[in-house]
Order: sequence, then C-alpha cells, then structure tokens
Amino acid sequence: MRTLPALVLALVAFAPAIAADNPFAKHGRIRVAKSGTHLEHTDGTPFFFLADTCWTGPALSSEKDWQTYLADRVKKGFTAIQFNMASPWRTAPTDAEGNISYVLTDGKLTLNEKFYTRLDARFKAINDAGLLAVPVLCWAHKKGDAGKELNEAQLTDLCKLEVARYKGAHVLWILAGDNQYKGDDMAMWKRIGRAVFGDKPDAPVTTHPTGENFPWKDWEDEKWLTVLGYQSGHGDSDKTLKWLTSGPPAEYGKRKEFTRPVINLEPPYEGHNGYSSKKPHTDYTVRRAIYWSLLVHPPAGFTYGGHGVWSWHAKPGEEPTDHKGSGVAKVWSEAIDLPGAKQLKHVRTLTESVKWTDLRPAPDAVKQNGATPDQIAVCAKTKDRVYVAYFPAGSPAQVTADVGGNIHNFRWFNPANGEWTTRWLKLDRYEPGSFMPGVDGDRILVVKP
Repeated sequence: MRTLPALVLALVAFAPAIAADNPFAKHGRIRVAKSGTHLEHTDGTPFFFLADTCWTGPALSSEKDWQTYLADRVKKGFTAIQFNMASPWRTAPTDAEGNISYVLTDGKLTLNEKFYTRLDARFKAINDAGLLAVPVLCWAHKKGDAGKELNEAQLTDLCKLEVARYKGAHVLWILAGDNQYKGDDMAMWKRIGRAVFGDKPDAPVTTHPTGENFPWKDWEDEKWLTVLGYQSGHGDSDKTLKWLTSGPPAEYGKRKEFTRPVINLEPPYEGHNGYSSKKPHTDYTVRRAIYWSLLVHPPAGFTYGGHGVWSWHAKPGEEPTDHKGSGVAKVWSEAIDLPGAKQLKHVRTLTESVKWTDLRPAPDAVKQNGATPDQIAVCAKTKDRVYVAYFPAGSPAQVTADVGGNIHNFRWFNPANGEWTTRWLKLDRYEPGSFMPGVDGDRILVVKP
C-alpha cells in the first residue's frame, strides 16, 4: 500500500475540459471579493451563489440521470451543486456499487479508487455544466458518518487526498457536515482545516454546522476558513424564525466591515416536515427563509433543498434513510420540479435588477408595527440609497425609507411568479403607509431616488 505522500504525488490535477461559453472559461475561477461580502470570478465578475442540495446524488445516481438532473438545474437558474463527497454517511452508507470512500490497512487510510472513479465523472459533469461544485469532504454528525468513525489523523488524510485529487476544479470546499463545532470537536476540526488548506487555500472554504448554530466568533483567526456557512434548518417555531431574522446571522450583518461572505447553506427543505408543525415546508416558507437570509447580512447567495433530491430518493412512499420524521419524500425525478425550485430563477431576476453586491442590512428602515415572528420584514440598501425590502405574507410592517429629495421611485416584485408592477411609480411626497404591499402574499419592494 502506498504511503500518503506518494499517493498525493501520483494524483493528477483535476482539470475539467469546459466549453468556451462556460462561465469559468469566460471569467475565471471563484474567489472571495475584496469587500469580504460575496464571491466573484478572478476577472472581478460577481458570482451569485445559488446552490442546490444533492447530498447523495453523486454516490447513487446513474450517469444518464445525473446529466438529466444537471440540465434541469441549469435551466432553473442554479449556479452551484452542493453534495456529500464521502461515504459512509447515514443516508448513503455506500455508493450505488456498494463502495465506501476509503481503505484502512493497519489504521492507515488510502482512497478507494472504485468510489472516486465514479465521483470523478459526477464532479467533472458539474463543472462542465457551468456549475460550481460544493462538496462536503466528510460528514461528521453522528455514528455512521465517516467523520465520527475515523480518528483525527485518518480524517486529515482523507480530506487532504480529496482536495489533492480535485485540485484545479471549480469548487467551494465544505470541510465537514453537520458538526456542532464545540469543545474538542471544534479544536479538532480547526486543526484539520489548517492541515488540509494552510493559510492560503486556492479556492473558497467553509464548513457546515448544525441547525441554528453560528459558532464563528471563535474562528476569526482561522485563515483557511474564507466563507462563513450556517443552516437556519428545518424548524418552523417562532424561536427558529427569530434566530434567522434577529439572531446571530442578523447580528453579523450589523458589522461595519466584513472579512468573509456569509451563506445560509441549509434553509428549510421544500417538502421536508417542519420540526414543530410536523407539516411539510411549502414553497412559501422556503422562499421566506431565503429572502430573510439574503437581506439580514450582505448577500452572497444561498442553498436550496428539495425533499427527495437531497437524498436522491428512488423509492416512492418512503422517508429518507435514517431521517425518521422528515416526511415521505418524492422520488428525485419528481422532486426536482417542486414549486419552490422553479421560483429560484426569480431571485436572480431581483438581485440582478440592483447592484446586489453593494446591499447592506438596513434594519432601521423598517417599522414592524407589531409583526409576528412569521411576518417580520427585512430590508437592505446600497450606497446609492436603493432599498430592497422583503415583506412576508400579511406583514403589517412598512419601509420608512428616506432616499433624498421629494421624489421616490418604487416598484413591487412578486417573488412567487417573478412579475414586477408594470412600471416605476413616483411618489411626490412620502406618507406613512405608502411602502406597504397591501396584498395577501409576500412581496418585495425596491425604492430608489
């Protein structure tokens, strides 16, 4: 069995042969922008991170089905695919051929070539489709996950080998999945991150914490961690809603300066049962979490999840493996067409209508007027005093924007169907209540001088 250094040297840099019209060919690799708020290509073109969660897809899909899935996600406006890179993990203990990611010989870890040959093809297909690959190097939540079965030295070797194998890919790395990052675990994953990526990783790096967990105050000195990920999760209680609109993500958004983009890597999955109500999350509750997470801190993007897609579900009438209580999932080929997935292209329509990279939270521009936790309106503005505000359904809140002068130009956007009011409306004099949607569904307001 080859030693780790010899195997690393034997690996060939991963270099997908992408077409000339591919965004990576046109604009270059992905990096963190100098503002510390979002991602961009090396030529300075902003990259809006709109990822789909397909944790087990690479391990379980056929080549034909994978191509069908990627073509669908490109058509729907996604820019990235988020997936789990290693098995075992609880929902995919092995790949479709029964392989796990590694071989242990006298405690020494090497990669299982059968597993990674399959993954090579799936990984390359993501980049060839013009999509950013967002792999979790190792899931680390509980027993049955590789991140809990291997020791620190073995985990370090596994992650190093994976990063070396795909060096040259268009990627945002996620070090570990669903860990609490507390106590000894936090210290261990910090050490692994330093060992794998060093001080200057050649691609953006984040890691994936458990739900409603924002541990990053203690990670300021971790130079390898260039993006702060979090998951608002699948809860639907008032406590969960408040965590997103006024908790740690929103507190981070109040900073004067930013060093790292912040991305909600796991809002509620559409079709997944809410933890409190035990009812499936709808396109509306998913949409609400997405817009909240885009406006409570500087927007970099977000990750969507569809129940049945994330688990690459193949048998109807079942819950995903080892996720009891999450609810019966559609098979993946049906779940790709959940209503919320079709609506995500409207997020890009909205963000591309303004200079979204300049948006900063403007909580003082909103009067909540007694809004309940599910009705909280959020607002952000640019240096040019363009305001973007999201109003959940039935919200009594109002925007009290002062954009300068006596003329206010405003327009309403429907995030469910992507329709704008037909024209910019002018308000000669601001009056209380002018900037309220006055409709039953959720709406977005754009106000400019």
